[in-house]
Amino acid sequence: MPANLAIVTSSPTAEELRSATSRTIEDVIAPGLKTLFVGINPGLWSGATGFHFARPGNRFWRAIYEAGLTPTLLSPADQHQLLRYGLGVTNLVPRTTAAAAELTPTELRTGAEQLTRKIERYQPARVAFLGVSTYRIAFDAPRAGVGRQPISIAGSEVWVLPNPSGLNAHYQLPALAAAYAALGSDSGD
Repeated sequence: MPANLAIVTSSPTAEELRSATSRTIEDVIAPGLKTLFVGINPGLWSGATGFHFARPGNRFWRAIYEAGLTPTLLSPADQHQLLRYGLGVTNLVPRTTAAAAELTPTELRTGAEQLTRKIERYQPARVAFLGVSTYRIAFDAPRAGVGRQPISIAGSEVWVLPNPSGLNAHYQLPALAAAYAALGSDSGD
């Protein structure tokens, strides 16, 4: 977390959100994780707070809990507790934007190259991309769908899961949690 960034316990102000543009936030990562979740990029709330999936409408934390991947419901401020459950979080593109639509295809492809090096270094068993559309662009996989993919990256299984953003109306929370639960059921966890 940047040194000038305090842990935010209330909603960021409009000024804090504006100043969060182009910030990066720290990965929650360690060697040998069961699953490394890969977000598209941090939103303004995450940039302002320093926490992954920090916007109140984001359903990531509830989805992983309801999927049985964590025994308790964590909040963004608890993100480092993911490591004790063999889970981690990073982003395809590290810079904060107001919307993922601000990212260019070149940024997504460059992010995929950088992420591949990170996967080689940390060797998670599975990598779960949270967003079908950006995965398709970043990895030149126009037909990719939700679920386990027929490829691996540096020996890690590759999964594509629905984006947990509250803006993703195609997946309500029960369907989102079921998609995330497939990570554990497919691998025998």
